[in-house]
Amino acid sequence: MIDLNRIQMFVQVVEQGSFTKAANALGLTKATVSRKVAELEADAGVQLLYRTTRALKLTEAGADYYHKVNRILVDLTNAEDQLSARQQTIKGHLKIVCPIEMGQLYFGRIFARFLALYPDITIEAELTNRQVDVIGEGIDMLFQITEQTDDRLQTYALINTPKILMASPKYIEKHGTPTTPEQLSTHQCIRLGSPHIDGSWTLFNGKQWITVEPTSRLETNNITLMREAAIEGLGIAAIPMVIAHDALEKQELVTVLNDFPMKQSLVTMSMPQRVYLPRRYRVFIEFLYEALFTNWQNRVLDVPDFIQRPGFD
Repeated sequence: MIDLNRIQMFVQVVEQGSFTKAANALGLTKATVSRKVAELEADAGVQLLYRTTRALKLTEAGADYYHKVNRILVDLTNAEDQLSARQQTIKGHLKIVCPIEMGQLYFGRIFARFLALYPDITIEAELTNRQVDVIGEGIDMLFQITEQTDDRLQTYALINTPKILMASPKYIEKHGTPTTPEQLSTHQCIRLGSPHIDGSWTLFNGKQWITVEPTSRLETNNITLMREAAIEGLGIAAIPMVIAHDALEKQELVTVLNDFPMKQSLVTMSMPQRVYLPRRYRVFIEFLYEALFTNWQNRVLDVPDFIQRPGFD
């Protein structure tokens, strides 16, 4: 009898490039994955992988086998999705990853309202600013702030989020207000940064976009931390309006360089490419877009074909 589990393990080992990464993606131990792949080779009577201390490499037979079984697994996934698209009761599990601040501000209530409508659906939500491998980690939907694309994924640009340079009144009183982007080099700044986040500031001077590399004593991957440090007077920070709104209302922060708009951040939604969209995907996306249209109206960017964009006055 064909053991699909060990075939899936073999495919994951090839795609992840190691037994350890494949085991992490599958939620199994490295020993289990290694044993199952060895059993697959033993039953087939042929070596599928060259194993070295540094890397794995497919044998000729292994490469041929991988391409054939991978197509079969894709067909099985599509068949399962087609069944899901036809089921009457909408049920299943969604594994969703989104940036920390976005999750804290928006998704808690959206998830709660969505799950109240669909009691047979469950959601596993991870809030993180790390680099995510959607395919390898079995993620259903990834929300992120990026302009990068992955050919393996179906990606929709949702909205642009404006960010503005701002500082506390006490910082401005002590250090003065910059009047040109070039003057930022003489100011203390708070910088957003991580291995996959560009911490530079890009502003429009009326003729062209110019990029500034702010110097800072504090660098973080968390926007809320930046806001709080700016309120305390540490320096100038580039903060999205949705994060800084309350602090600006309370005059804990004031904007600077208003005549030099910053390049906006793009919020995207990505999911694995699929021939048939599972119903749990579809109803969640429909619910999400309803919320987007309510809050952002005609500023919503990409809209899936199965969703009708409402007219706005």
